[in-house]
Amino acid sequence: MKGSLIILAFFIVGVFVGFNGIIPAELLKEEWNTYVLYALMLLVGITIGYDRELLVSLRKVNLSILLVPLTTIVGTLLGTFIISFFIRDWNAAESMAVGSGFGYYSLSSIFITQYKGVTLGTIALMSNLMRELMALLMAPLARKWFGPLAPISVAGATSMDTALPIITQCSGKQYVLVAIIHGILVDLSVPFLVTFFCYL
Repeated sequence: MKGSLIILAFFIVGVFVGFNGIIPAELLKEEWNTYVLYALMLLVGITIGYDRELLVSLRKVNLSILLVPLTTIVGTLLGTFIISFFIRDWNAAESMAVGSGFGYYSLSSIFITQYKGVTLGTIALMSNLMRELMALLMAPLARKWFGPLAPISVAGATSMDTALPIITQCSGKQYVLVAIIHGILVDLSVPFLVTFFCYL
């Protein structure tokens, strides 16, 4: 829980700094986010490389690992389908299109804006941003309440990048490979599922 509060604190400070223009906008280059992500992946890779037992255990992974992304996809779509009955302005397919972003807010919001308009595209952006933020903040509680696979599933497509460090911390290094494969497969499903539900 302490780690989640620290992440939230940094986020709030970042919003404050950005809102008040404390750092000039020209210094906030978009590619910096990518470089930070590269650094995080490097550190995770170094940690895995030093753990010889983990490298041996990775060779024993079987096809059952595919059940994790499948469960994430089915669970998310089922959840958004049920929620659609409580939303008057959007039908089930549109709600499921938003859910099909799985935290991949940049790509899903672009697709949905193109097919369904700016309003639903903005909702997709905000909902998927919230999913990523919740994955970072709630990972310790998800691990405690539902087990080591829960933080991976909550993270959706972000389990292979931005959420990977917190997943490693909460679930353990033995789940790193699961998180990466999960993220890749969920990530790949985003353009297909979003497009499919937008056309329904």
